[in-house]
Order: sequence, then structure tokens, then C-alpha cells
Amino acid sequence: MARLLSAGVLAWRAGADGPEFLLVHPGGPYWKGKDEAAWSIPKGLVEPGEAGWAAARREFEEELGQPISGDPVELPPCRVSRDKIVQAWLVEADLDLSDLKSNLFEMEWPPRSGRMAAFPEVDEAAWFPFETAMVKVVKGQRPILETARALLASQR
Repeated sequence: MARLLSAGVLAWRAGADGPEFLLVHPGGPYWKGKDEAAWSIPKGLVEPGEAGWAAARREFEEELGQPISGDPVELPPCRVSRDKIVQAWLVEADLDLSDLKSNLFEMEWPPRSGRMAAFPEVDEAAWFPFETAMVKVVKGQRPILETARALLASQR
């Protein structure tokens, strides 16, 4: 079976009590009202022939409406399901999230109505300390956060 590869950016900034991580909440009706284990790092599928870091930067800008810059540190790939792997890069960046501008996606809504509706790919972005981020992030991405925290701790 072919594996799907997603690439993403785990942005972090220094907080008063340690590193804080940037997570996004998916838009659309299926995620409305869900909070715990619903957030994600900004990420998306790597297009054929596209480099992973280029895909990660593209997805970040599409989902947040602003580019990411900085010195990326490639983290080990994380298998999030039987057929999907997420490759993430850790980047220090203290971004202002007050003007979120996510791209839109279309889907039939309500189901079986024959009507298409557009929703933002991301409806919220926020900075979280590690402990809170571990509760908010989807379970399959928790190893990404754990690896990032260990790496940052080793650099102190």
C-alpha cells in the first residue's frame, strides 16, 4: 500500500515557563466544538516531486496566511496511521496569530444535500505550553511534540 506523506512545521517560542508550541484547529463542521485531541501542527500532503521542507512551508502559509522563516530542524518522521507519515520541522518563531487567514476547502454540507459549502481549513491557531499542547494535539502527532521538547531541553 502506498504511504501518504505530510509535511508540517512545529513552530515554537520561548515562554515564561518553557517552550510554547503553535497548533491549529481544523475548520469545518466535523471539528466544530471538538478541542481535546483535535488540534494539529500546520501540515499537508507533499505533492509529487516536491521537497518536504518546501511543502511544510507552503502548507504553513496556506493555513495561517503568513510565511514561516527561521532555521528549520528536521524531526524524525512520525507514523500517524497505518498509511500516513508526518515529517515535521521545528522552527523558532514568535508569530502574531491575531490575523489568521486560512485557505478554504469545499465539501458537501449538509451531508447528502447536494449543496457545496466552503470552510476555512483552519479556524483557530494558538500557542500552548507543552503540557496543554499534549492534550490538544491529535494523538498521532504527540511523538512530534515529545521529540521537540526533548531536543529543546538538550540544547539548554
